[in-house]
This record gives sequence, C-alpha cells and structure tokens, in this order.
Amino acid sequence: MDDPKGRFTRLYDAHYRSVLRYALIRAAPDVAEDVVSETFLVAWRRLDDLPDQELPWLLGVARNLLRKQHATAGRRDALADRIAALTPEGELTDWDFADRVVERDSLLRALAALPEKDVEALTLVAWHGLEPKQAARVTGCSAATFHVRLHRARKRLAARYRSQAANHAPLTHAVPQEQQ
Repeated sequence: MDDPKGRFTRLYDAHYRSVLRYALIRAAPDVAEDVVSETFLVAWRRLDDLPDQELPWLLGVARNLLRKQHATAGRRDALADRIAALTPEGELTDWDFADRVVERDSLLRALAALPEKDVEALTLVAWHGLEPKQAARVTGCSAATFHVRLHRARKRLAARYRSQAANHAPLTHAVPQEQQ
C-alpha cells in the first residue's frame, strides 16, 4: 500500500475534473470550486474509508455539499426577504452606507457585551431564522422559558445599544452652507 499523500494525490489527479464538472453544472463557479475543495478535504479525512469505486463516492459527497450550500443560500435569502419586508419602503434606498456600518458595529459590540445565553437566544432567532419553539429545543428548555429568555435578551441588547449610542456621538458629514 502506498503512502497516504501519494494515494490522495492520485485520487485528486484522477477525479478533480470530474467532480468540478459535476459541481459546475449545479452551481456558480465560485460555489462549485468551494464544493470541490471541500469534497477533497472530506476525502483526505476519510482516505482509509474510501470505497474501491472512488468517483461515485466523491460525487455523492459533492452532491451533499451542494445541497447544504443550497439550503444555506435559501435561509440567507429568506432572512434578507424578512428584513426587506420589515424595512419601510423608502428606507432601503435612502440608506447612508457609512451610517449603517457604524450602526452595525455598535450593535455587534452591544451583542458581544451580553451574557452567552442572551447571545445564543438572539442569534438562534435572528441569524439562524429559528422559531422560538425550535430554538427552545436547541437550547434544551421549554418554549415558555425560551420566550422569556428571548424577551429579556432583547431588552438587555436594546439597553446596551442605547447606552453605547449615548456615549458615542454619531458620525455626521459636514455640508458646506452653500450646498444646503
């Protein structure tokens, strides 16, 4: 039996193009390249467990990774749609990007200052898109307990954010008098 590095190199050289073609048919080039890289990373980790027919196994791994990628993109798009639905219509086009960056940074600092249980409750619902009942299962508590935890976490986040906003003057751009 050859060394693991040599075996992996042979596997990679023999099947890279086939796995890439498979991924390119199903995803954008940048996503496909990531999937292929991850597929061969899985192959490296499971090198001793590879079946005799390697290509079908590699394509199965790539298929699963593409599914996972698609599900992640779907959740991200759904979250963006939810945010857009909650944002007043004109506000999306009136955003000052620099102000939004400052707001995001302030919000992330406020979030980072919260206890771990608060961060977990907020991110499970807001970032991962879980319903409170689902998030309760993740955290191992009842739905009622999670609702209380989420309510308190939101209150603490809002208080921390307001406190930070009061201590930091917002960035404003001075507009010369003749341009006003």
